[in-house]
Amino acid sequence: MSWPNPFRRNDENTRHVWGYTFQWTPRHMSPEEMHQMKFSYDVLGEECLDRLDEISPPITGEIPRNRSRLPPKEPAEPALKRDLYALLRDNASSDENLSQLWKEVNTIPDWVDWDQIARGQDVFYRYGGVAITALAYQSLLGGMGAARVSEVLARTGGFSTKVAKARMYETTQHILQVTRSLSSIQPGGEGHASTVRVRLLHAAVRRRILALAKEKPSYYSVDEYGIPINDLDSIGTISTFSSTLIWLGFPRQGIWLRKQEILDYLALWRLVAYYIGTPDDYFATSESAKAIMESLLISEIQPSETSRVLANNVILSLQGQPPAYASRDFLNASARWLNGDELADALGLGKPSLYYKALVAGQCLFFICLCYTNRSVQSWDRKKIKALRRILYHVIVENKVHGLGEETNFEFKHIPNLDTTTSMGDYMSGAKESGVESRNLKVFVIGSVIIGVVSYIGLRTTWGIFGGLRLWMTRT
Repeated sequence: MSWPNPFRRNDENTRHVWGYTFQWTPRHMSPEEMHQMKFSYDVLGEECLDRLDEISPPITGEIPRNRSRLPPKEPAEPALKRDLYALLRDNASSDENLSQLWKEVNTIPDWVDWDQIARGQDVFYRYGGVAITALAYQSLLGGMGAARVSEVLARTGGFSTKVAKARMYETTQHILQVTRSLSSIQPGGEGHASTVRVRLLHAAVRRRILALAKEKPSYYSVDEYGIPINDLDSIGTISTFSSTLIWLGFPRQGIWLRKQEILDYLALWRLVAYYIGTPDDYFATSESAKAIMESLLISEIQPSETSRVLANNVILSLQGQPPAYASRDFLNASARWLNGDELADALGLGKPSLYYKALVAGQCLFFICLCYTNRSVQSWDRKKIKALRRILYHVIVENKVHGLGEETNFEFKHIPNLDTTTSMGDYMSGAKESGVESRNLKVFVIGSVIIGVVSYIGLRTTWGIFGGLRLWMTRT
């Protein structure tokens, strides 16, 4: 839900897109200016993947879904998982391209200030609930409105209702690892290693889709969609994890970051962009990061039928699932609040009642009270950040009941194939009662009562002042 600004002045540079209004500046890029980035990509990453496959071939070239379901005739040892980061590290000295990539990801740019990076990591946990909500319903679900990106995601099969939750948790694991500690994002840390693994995973997806397109041109149109996971797509991904939260996801939940927090958070994600092989200059300043986000909103968010399938599958995969047990209507209400009705309609999302909108409003009130209160007291702030780091990692990654159960190494699991499609899932009723929804209702009711009382006192005070002035004027 975007908050209206009665003081905004519209002119020839004012742009309105998907419920968001901004001023076009020379920093912004037109669709024509960004077009060439659809055909540039991380060539070095792909060349290194080819070399690593020669050194240590994938466990099998057979598509997992095509494997025989019959038990093997003889007991077999469990297959060891390939760790592409470890392969790159151990073989960097044996190949020129591997050496170049290893040197690149271990050479820290001059603009990196480690104290600032640490502060940027803290920003994520200072507003943890707000950030997770924005990432799920806006960055991911709303991001499905990017038709070109949706075509790539659909071909992996990773967003069918059966696997979408796990796929989202894997992405969340990566975010938690790059924010877990300063040493984690430094060379050799778990966040650094995961980012390199994701870089090579992207190369594997790109290579596979292009190979299938060569075999069957109708499978994927490079002319129409660009190279899979190209530079523009990668810039957009970094933007959804950073700029979109700062200027869309957080404000729509009533949270505005301080100027230094914005700079710190952007610096963190600029470093991730550098590690993952994405052009990072677009995140060098808050002005340039905001401009590229707004430019992408205009050029890339054009929902297609595939966008609608994937967006609804996200909702269906999360409904009634632990730990929140949120209902479908509440999930739709959250998505509409964060993306606006115009984009939500284009994505074919359900239209919940005012009751569920009130629940989302209650959640926003809860976040506002919690975040602004904690950040105002340094000791509370540090305690919350420390606790949330531990809690989120346990819930998402370590928990074997409703989390991943173990850390993923970002293996190439969702392999594109000529017959792989992603279809709309089916709605399943009978979800467990949601504790989150009950909490939000209580907060909304309490907040409404408080606002009503304050408004009443304010009106009585105002009328008392006016009455006193009127009496004074009649006496004089």
